[in-house]
Amino acid sequence: MEDRLQWIRLQPRTWVHWDAVRGGLQAHGLLARRYPQADCYVVQPQPGSAAQQAARALVPPALSLARWRGGKTHVTEPADGTAQMLWANMALHMAGDPQALIARWHRALAVDGFVMFSALGPDTLRELRPVYDAMGWPPPAHEFTDMHDWGDMLVQAGFAEPVMDMERLVLTWESPQQLLAELRSLGANLHRERFPGLRGRRWKAALAHELSARLSRPQENGRLALTFEVIYGHALKAAPRARVSEQSAVSLQDMRAMLRTGRGGE
Repeated sequence: MEDRLQWIRLQPRTWVHWDAVRGGLQAHGLLARRYPQADCYVVQPQPGSAAQQAARALVPPALSLARWRGGKTHVTEPADGTAQMLWANMALHMAGDPQALIARWHRALAVDGFVMFSALGPDTLRELRPVYDAMGWPPPAHEFTDMHDWGDMLVQAGFAEPVMDMERLVLTWESPQQLLAELRSLGANLHRERFPGLRGRRWKAALAHELSARLSRPQENGRLALTFEVIYGHALKAAPRARVSEQSAVSLQDMRAMLRTGRGGE
């Protein structure tokens, strides 16, 4: 994702790092070096420990020289229509209402600003789902959205020129315990029919046995393997257009944007 920024001419003065803790704090350093003079707003959708972790890792101490050089970092949401870029790595597929989240991103961006995001696609965990099905268990994860559907949602929210692509990655682990530990760090199961409560040691032992038996790959020296489909997307916030009708309502923010661009719709 960061490498693709070299092809985008717009140099953000203000950018948003959405859910930086989930997406990886290491990426923040790459973006800060690419845009050293830009102010950054770090948004943690779930306040609490994640916001505190982001503040400790990304905001320089008060007496640090780094605090007075270049752009400033704020762990808060920016004012609507003020950011030129919004960066969201691995956040969209974990949203309970993704269309509302995309609309929130759209509000945060200025006209001609852009969003860069990644999310997991439908082929993710395709080896794990048959394991749960064979054992008569509920699905191990919710269904992930196809990249074409993400593109449609972006357009419906007011974004323009969405560009989507994907790749499949195969990760391997030495043991079921390592596999499960990493899956827990990646997110949660949002499926409506997921297990309603905690399972016991016997269930966990049965799961470990099935994972070892069904996910082992001889070509990987017996390591356990899972597929992850990673979707990448970016899109621009287009200038708003006023719809022509007998009575039309246009927000003050949209009116100002149309006046700045000189395009009031047709």
